[in-house]
Amino acid sequence: MNILVTGGAGFIGSNIADRYIKEGHKVIIADNLSTGYLRNINTKAVFYKTDISGSKLEDIFKKHRIDVINHHAAQVDLRFSFDFPVEDAKINIEGTINLLQLAVKYKVKKIIFASSGGAIYGEQDYFPAGENHPKNPLSPYGITKLAVENYLGFYHRNYGLNYVCLRYSNVYGPRQLPKGDAGVVAVFCKKIIRKQQPLINGSGKNTRDFVFIEDVVNANYKALNCKKSLVVNIGTGVETQIIKVFRLINKYFGNKVKEKHGKPVKGEQKRSLLDNTLAVKSLKWKPKISIEEGLALTCRYFEHTK
Repeated sequence: MNILVTGGAGFIGSNIADRYIKEGHKVIIADNLSTGYLRNINTKAVFYKTDISGSKLEDIFKKHRIDVINHHAAQVDLRFSFDFPVEDAKINIEGTINLLQLAVKYKVKKIIFASSGGAIYGEQDYFPAGENHPKNPLSPYGITKLAVENYLGFYHRNYGLNYVCLRYSNVYGPRQLPKGDAGVVAVFCKKIIRKQQPLINGSGKNTRDFVFIEDVVNANYKALNCKKSLVVNIGTGVETQIIKVFRLINKYFGNKVKEKHGKPVKGEQKRSLLDNTLAVKSLKWKPKISIEEGLALTCRYFEHTK
């Protein structure tokens, strides 16, 4: 298949592109390199430096018969969305609508969308959260993810565009940017390696469902063969405190820094935990990498990419 990976120079998108290429698919990458890097791009991929909101995006559809779009291009910084909600919406909503219009025009078969379980559910009413959990996003970023899911439903009903929305929990692993709440693992790794003092927000007892990039990549591969349109959680179903993540990383690097706490951050969830039952049933997917193993692999990566 010819697969267009938007955001394919970024953390998650580049790892997915590598897997698609390994499985024999032709991958076309569209990325404006705002948060992605050329070094992440597989040499076997066709690369276009372009924005999903721009008119040049259509050139890709004219030159390549795209079968599937894997859509990871986005503004992903939760705190940026608080400060610049208009810009956040332009990228995440308007940019995606531009992509969907082209998908319909050029008869794309399916779109796989990187959504967010934690950001969409907000402070959960129960744990773990299934796909039918009430949607209470606490940030403009979460609102845009939910809006795009609704647009995908619209395009499916009216134009027959199939989709799989993957609601990620907190993804971590090699190539992750040390930036923002979602990048806490990379932030801790980078700072500790440099013997800089990382700051733990609040008590550090906030929890996240950390899912390793390799497991996320596998979910995106499984989604290629999914025959129905659906929204599905991609998480481990295991709740881990931020303080535990810090301690495991610090221990890996020989306890180089002290444990220092700062003020809680506005908009951060206290707890986040996803139910992956539907993913196991519908995608035949399940996570394989534990938090201990995944953090060790991630630390090793950052250790050799100083």
